[in-house]
Amino acid sequence: MTDAPRHSHAYLVGGGIASLAAAVFLIRDGGFPGEHVHVLEELSVAGGSMDGSGEPSGYVTRGGRMLEEEAYVCLWNLLETIPTLNDETVSVRAEIREFNAKWPTDARARLIGRGTTILDAADYGLDARDRLELTRLLVLPESVIGARRIVDLFSPHFFATNFWAMWRTTFAFQNWHSAVELKRYFLRFMQEFPRMHTLSGVRRTRLNQYDSIIRPVRAWLEARGVLFEHGVRVTDVDFSTDDDGTRRARRLHLDRGGQPGTCELTDDDYAFLTVGSMTADAALGGMDSAPELVRDKRDGGWRLWETLATKADDFGRPTAFNGDVDEAKWESFTLTMRSPLLLHRIEELSGNLPGTGALMTFKDSNWLMSIVVPHAPHFDGQPEDVYTLWGYGLFVDNDGDFIGKPMARATGREILTELLGHLGLLDIEDEIASTTTVIPVMMPYITSQFAPRTVHDRPLVVPRGAANFAFLGQYTEIPEDVVFTVEYSVRGAMHAVYGLLGLDHEIPGIYHALADPKAAFTVLKAALG
Repeated sequence: MTDAPRHSHAYLVGGGIASLAAAVFLIRDGGFPGEHVHVLEELSVAGGSMDGSGEPSGYVTRGGRMLEEEAYVCLWNLLETIPTLNDETVSVRAEIREFNAKWPTDARARLIGRGTTILDAADYGLDARDRLELTRLLVLPESVIGARRIVDLFSPHFFATNFWAMWRTTFAFQNWHSAVELKRYFLRFMQEFPRMHTLSGVRRTRLNQYDSIIRPVRAWLEARGVLFEHGVRVTDVDFSTDDDGTRRARRLHLDRGGQPGTCELTDDDYAFLTVGSMTADAALGGMDSAPELVRDKRDGGWRLWETLATKADDFGRPTAFNGDVDEAKWESFTLTMRSPLLLHRIEELSGNLPGTGALMTFKDSNWLMSIVVPHAPHFDGQPEDVYTLWGYGLFVDNDGDFIGKPMARATGREILTELLGHLGLLDIEDEIASTTTVIPVMMPYITSQFAPRTVHDRPLVVPRGAANFAFLGQYTEIPEDVVFTVEYSVRGAMHAVYGLLGLDHEIPGIYHALADPKAAFTVLKAALG
């Protein structure tokens, strides 16, 4: 490594956790002056998919990325050096550890059947053929699996098991998703096999992930002079290729509020480019309106990648992921309750206090609806007499069991009716509705990273010959790791920064439960039943 960072500048396209993590690593591990780091974000707020916003009249989170103790080594590495906003002597990592020690997850109502029957989720329901098919998936090389879908490798019985109902709703898998991604998930989260019915391996933040992670990371960066510029869309990047195959990013093409411009890069400058977005074109609804399903790629993240993909055959194929909205979309909703009535009824049903349960999935729901009640407060400044609940549905085009229309066309009020129906509380619907606000969110690309793919569809974090540019986010290729996780974004940021700067810092290894004899025994015992 040279003294280049003293006069180099780094331009990070996108303000999600991958870019923010890369900025931290540039400063913390690479010696970059903070004022030489530039974050260019199209939206008015940083954080990407890790969001949380609103006020007591109506809070909203589009989703919540699951955090996991053993597997999230890169994320914990990042957060060990980021202080909380309330106490600079306490790291975000320490706060998360302390919070989960106080409020451990132990779901007692992971699966709910018809008539609010709590199902025995500890009975996974796997038979000998299911286990054989699971084993076959685990031993098949990814090159052999190729672009096959999950449904191609399992028989109908597997998809009716309690195990699949819990696994798919924990991680948001559809039967038509990539079998390769499912294999990676099984290997990466095999330690969750024995505790799928309680989700006791899940780690939560004290507040929503935007308030607990994104805001502290941004504050740390701003305190070191990092420059955030919002309202900037990067539309293109110019590259050059030397005779020896070395490639460099030379120019960023920008759009600032409709005004085109460029940013020239010197030989010493770096560009970190986020490609694609799982929450691109997310649209909010309201109590009396259903959210719009946006299909025309208004968000710049996909358009930039589509432009870049035409420049080199190893820059990926975005159409493999954004080409079918109907296979990638689902819808979430956030309840803001100004009365504890619904919360108390859910506590009575589940046996869990807020913040101690996990996803409660209505297994027979036509929408495959799941909900979770977080510990309060879940938002910074949330009043003591205001409560929240988050939920989502995987089958948004099916008619609801109680409202008789698809979730995709349902208003917040109708989603509340459907939820109360599954909870057996329609008799007090008017009382609950009068003190509850429901904000639904349609996300057309939320599981697009699970789309069936080939080895050529995702670019490497640092492409061959790249001297000063790298790709970030959920649509890059990191062997053995799993997309749709915060860990993936942070690990990619590590690879990008350490690789381009030639740092000799060790990137934490990927955790595999089967390499731990004690964990492997527990896993095999649970899998064999």
